Amino acid sequence: MILGLLQARTSSTRLPGKVILPILGKPMILHQIDRIGRANLIDKLVLVTSSDDTDEALAEACLDYGVPVYRGSLDDVLDRFYQAALLENPDHIVRLTGDCPLADPEIIDRVCQFHLNGGFDYSSNVHPPTWPDGLDVEIFSMEKLADAWNEAQDKFDHEHVTPWMLRQGFSLGNVVNQLDLSGLRWTVDEPEDLEFARRIFEGLYEKNQNFGVDKILDFLGNNPEIQAINQHFVRNAGSA
Repeated sequence: MILGLLQARTSSTRLPGKVILPILGKPMILHQIDRIGRANLIDKLVLVTSSDDTDEALAEACLDYGVPVYRGSLDDVLDRFYQAALLENPDHIVRLTGDCPLADPEIIDRVCQFHLNGGFDYSSNVHPPTWPDGLDVEIFSMEKLADAWNEAQDKFDHEHVTPWMLRQGFSLGNVVNQLDLSGLRWTVDEPEDLEFARRIFEGLYEKNQNFGVDKILDFLGNNPEIQAINQHFVRNAGSA
């Protein structure tokens, strides 16, 4: 079984409440959930958020949408992941973050299949990145998540889930895109990022709710002013 864990919280400092801010009148996180739901290899998706009062609205929105929710530590995201995974007993966990409304199910499936075919302990498409920031996918075995939970000591490792795994000499795989698109920013961390995402959805969603990377690239090629909205920010992997 492959379990998808989507980590999210509303206490973002740069754009508070970003995951439930609207895109086309619908909370951003629900657009991402729709897109993840089209991935064929994820057997179950669970939102993992905190038990803090600030995340009540987020949890309710996802539960009302029919998405299972696990609530745990606000700051110890590694523990949040481990406890959520224990309830499902998966073979592998896909880690996704809730600031990526343009998440692509085909890329998720590609990383998962690569991981399974290669028999890796951990696989991703971000070491090094060759996809736009906001299409990040990580997958690792339940065994290695348990190892991290049992052995990781640093606060940083508990806040970010996977860095401890990357330092252990595990079998690591990385899916590389044919064209390096790592300079493109499709994540949502700043007000300009949200405006960028809204413009993408406004331009593509009505015609095809399943639009993927190629459609976005074509749209941006025809609308370079949208591409420029948020490209001055430096790529940065945050923790939701």
